[in-house]
Amino acid sequence: MNKEFKLFNISFINGSYKDAFSRLIDGCFMVVPSGPGLSTIDKDKRYWDALKGADFAIPDSGLMIILARLFFNLKIKKLSGPKFLRLFLKEEVLKKQGVLFSVDPSEQESKVNNKYLNDVGVNIGKTNHYVSPFYDKKDISDEKLIDILESLEIRPKFLLLNLGGGVQERLGFYIKKKLSYKIGVICTGAAIAFETGQQARLPKWLDDLYLGWLVRIFQNPKQFSKRYFNAFRLVYVFYLCKINKL
Repeated sequence: MNKEFKLFNISFINGSYKDAFSRLIDGCFMVVPSGPGLSTIDKDKRYWDALKGADFAIPDSGLMIILARLFFNLKIKKLSGPKFLRLFLKEEVLKKQGVLFSVDPSEQESKVNNKYLNDVGVNIGKTNHYVSPFYDKKDISDEKLIDILESLEIRPKFLLLNLGGGVQERLGFYIKKKLSYKIGVICTGAAIAFETGQQARLPKWLDDLYLGWLVRIFQNPKQFSKRYFNAFRLVYVFYLCKINKL
């Protein structure tokens, strides 16, 4: 099994958590593209550029894994965002003060995330949380966040972006280009919400069976049914890749 592979000019690692962590501790930028996200890359150039600009991606999408086998005979080991996060939060290095910085979508989720992280042994103070503004999707940038990261007395090793897909990847790419020091950027989005209970908890066996999407649909059919139905457009994206038009 290859340790790395490329799809859509995005560099993936083949499902190894240890490989992912070793790269992050060296200051790499990691993305976790979903099936619905990947299904839009031929239409959303800014998002695709951010995925291609990442140092590596992990194979989170079960649909992508199935289609990669069908179209290109690629054998890929799944490493979902929630599984990655559960393993990552057990790392001893996170017990040191100031190692982790978290970007959260709201004040409420910032408080919930801070409590959860401390409860599982991560040494993160409230000053190492940042509530993101509502970004203009035409130009995702955040000079205030860069200034805060530059001014921290203890420079964090890891930056956890708990934002929506399509936004967090572009923000991570922006930070990679603007920040004066290396930091491991982690785009696991809503994965922390599965752990805190802000979204329906994701049993490990369902995640292993590529059924994380089903949990989200059961929790909020109105929001997620259409999103995951649209993910089947990924078949067309694979077809474009197969005939070298992507």
